[in-house]
Amino acid sequence: MNVLVVDGYNIIGAWDDLQQLKEIEMGQARDKLIEKMSEYQVHTGNRVIIVFDAYYVRGIESKLKRSNLEIIFTREKETADECIERLVKGLKNVRNQVYVATSDYAEQRTIFGRGALRISARELQIELDNMQREISESIENHKKIKPQRSIILDEDVLEVFEKWRRGH
Repeated sequence: MNVLVVDGYNIIGAWDDLQQLKEIEMGQARDKLIEKMSEYQVHTGNRVIIVFDAYYVRGIESKLKRSNLEIIFTREKETADECIERLVKGLKNVRNQVYVATSDYAEQRTIFGRGALRISARELQIELDNMQREISESIENHKKIKPQRSIILDEDVLEVFEKWRRGH
């Protein structure tokens, strides 16, 4: 199974749309990232874990599930990087390939050493954009397909039925 661990605040700081939301309200930026990653998880089937450090949310470590994602807020004295490194160590095995989404160069080097692969914020954004494009194309193609009728009728009869259906 592929597992994607996302450095939440690093991605928020790297994506323009989330950065703008962060300027207004950090909670909105977090929610938007969660929404995007939920769509990613549904589309790819990968397990997704988002890690937010306690810099913006003080308190004890908390883990929750939302939109089928695992969301972790670290302990007050723990950085997201430390939490991600701990997660990678626990998740990496023969059955799991772990990817970490971050643009933090030092963190990328550390997770490489633990056997995980990295996805930069830019690469993840491109992957999400491509995914959205595929979904839009699929919807457009689906709209173009005419439904198959089991009974073949003349156009005149179809018009009469359509008028009846609309109450004319």
